[in-house]
Amino acid sequence: MPLTFNYVSFVVADLERSLDFYRTLGLPIPAGAHLNSEGGPEQHVEIDQNGLRIAWETEDLVQRVYPGWVAPPKGQARIGAALEAGTPAEVDAACERLQAQGYEVETAPYDAFWGQRYATVTDPDGNSVDVFAWLEGQG
Repeated sequence: MPLTFNYVSFVVADLERSLDFYRTLGLPIPAGAHLNSEGGPEQHVEIDQNGLRIAWETEDLVQRVYPGWVAPPKGQARIGAALEAGTPAEVDAACERLQAQGYEVETAPYDAFWGQRYATVTDPDGNSVDVFAWLEGQG
C-alpha cells in the first residue's frame, strides 16, 4: 500500500489567535476549540478537511514530543507534515528504504504514547516529515 498524505500541523505560539485566523479564512474550526472541557487551554486542536487532518499544536506540546526543539524566529516555517502507512511494519520499511538511499531518519520508529508507530525523517531541504501507522486497537 502506498503512503498517503494524511496530516499537517502548525506549531503555534498562541493557539487561540491561530485558530481564529484559520477560522476567519473559512476552515471549520469550532468556536472555543482552544479550550478543553474544563475550560483550560488545549495543547492540540485537529479538524478533518476532506480526509486531510489539519492540526494546530502549541510550542509547549511540540517541546514535549521532540525534546530539544526550539521555536524558530517569527516568520519562518512552523509547519509539520505526516504520511500514514497501512501498518506499523510499513513505517519501519519506509525508514529503511530512506536510509538505504542516504536520507536521514531523524527519529527511528517507535511505539508512541498516543497509539501510533511513529518516526520522523528529514527531507532534502531539512524539513521534518513524520511517518506513522496506528497500532492495533488504536485510531
